[in-house]
Amino acid sequence: MPGDDSQQNVGGAGELTRLESLLAGGNSCPLPPVHLWQPSETRNVGLRITGDGAWHYQASPIGRKRLVRLFSTVLRRDEDGRHYLVTPVEKVLVQVDDAPFLAVEMVAVGRGQAQILTFRTNVDDIVRCDAAHALSFEQEAATGGLRPYVDVRDGLRALLTRAIYYDLVALAAVENIDGIDQFGVWSCETFFAMARAETIDDLT
Repeated sequence: MPGDDSQQNVGGAGELTRLESLLAGGNSCPLPPVHLWQPSETRNVGLRITGDGAWHYQASPIGRKRLVRLFSTVLRRDEDGRHYLVTPVEKVLVQVDDAPFLAVEMVAVGRGQAQILTFRTNVDDIVRCDAAHALSFEQEAATGGLRPYVDVRDGLRALLTRAIYYDLVALAAVENIDGIDQFGVWSCETFFAMARAETIDDLT
């Protein structure tokens, strides 16, 4: 962060290899306890997740899916709103243009309130949509349409791809919530409202 002396700006061809070795060394847990780690050192090595979910290192795409998956397991969103790769000894800043993950697959089982929606992300997280892993919808200023997200874990969320969003809209129904007709979807007995029913034609 500009003006923050605690954050070091470093890089180099071996930086990804160093991070991979640090993360892979002796920790086989698929989701390490990053919420418990409070390292004092913060570094900026040029990591970025673009709006299409692609990871980049110093403006070059990271093509190794295994490495991206490894990094995703130690990704954390802190109270400052920024995303970091977190290890016991350091935090590495990750610039996130939109959401850190993409929801690329959806499976719907059941109907109505008994319906269960399950999503797979681009880094192979499996997310069952429920009250703790909620769907949310934000209006796009440019188009007036909605951008749909699902909470993955601990403040990290996934943007639904356009194709998945269309599938979601096809499953939606109108429900009267607190006296207001709302258009949305059920999952795990929780209703996730997209918009008021009268605005359905503007959703896409």
